[in-house]
Amino acid sequence: MTGSGNDFVMVDARHTAPDQWSATDIRAVCARGTGVGADGLVFVGPGTRPDSVRMIYFNSDGSRAAMCGNAALCSTRLAARLGLARAQGMTLETDAGVYQSRCAGPEEGAELHLAPVPPPAPVPGLILAAGEERAVLGTVGVPHLVVLVGDVSHVDVEARGRALRSNPCVGPAGANVNFLSGDGGGGSTWRMRTYERGVEGETLACGTGAVAAACALAEWDLAEPPVTVWTWSGRPLAIQARMGPQGLYDDIWLGGEARLVVRGVIN
Repeated sequence: MTGSGNDFVMVDARHTAPDQWSATDIRAVCARGTGVGADGLVFVGPGTRPDSVRMIYFNSDGSRAAMCGNAALCSTRLAARLGLARAQGMTLETDAGVYQSRCAGPEEGAELHLAPVPPPAPVPGLILAAGEERAVLGTVGVPHLVVLVGDVSHVDVEARGRALRSNPCVGPAGANVNFLSGDGGGGSTWRMRTYERGVEGETLACGTGAVAAACALAEWDLAEPPVTVWTWSGRPLAIQARMGPQGLYDDIWLGGEARLVVRGVIN
């Protein structure tokens, strides 16, 4: 399945469990050119109660990740297709927490209601490169460094993203790096490119990164949600949020593509 260009091998967890897969197996399936090819491997199965779904996510390098927004959108659409939960609304259980989600649009969309998140914060000691205007670090399931630049099309995402991803200033676990710039169409639409840890390269979209970017824009007084973030695949992610009474961004909704590309059996 693809979520705005973030692509995944989705596995029905009723037939095979994560503990039956080694990191080598996951890397082999996700390898482009010699495997199926994907940014990650996702197990989708029944949750702990009716209309709940369990999502377990692995990066393409075989490491387990707590959360992936676009994988959650794809899991929602797949769960409805498999009859695991109602398309109109379900509970999605992940390593990062429990969320509400639903299918949206006739066939290829989904929406995810995220838990409140703290405002992204400046990163003490982080030295920005030429063309980088400001940066903040936020956590939306997983850590995201959001870097505002003049034009994302001019960023060497592989080289600069790799350097920032493991910069000691963002913490020992590293962070996804989301480069963000305006698209020239006004304050509510932006463009983003992502270097994703666990993939260790550029991915065409990042759902939770788009949420972190929307919160960063609000902190910088550059845009107020709702915000549309155009991914490097050319597909949009829609983010709604508001500042809640506890100083957290609340009532967060992420909406985007969740499209089934092909079905098959992995031998």
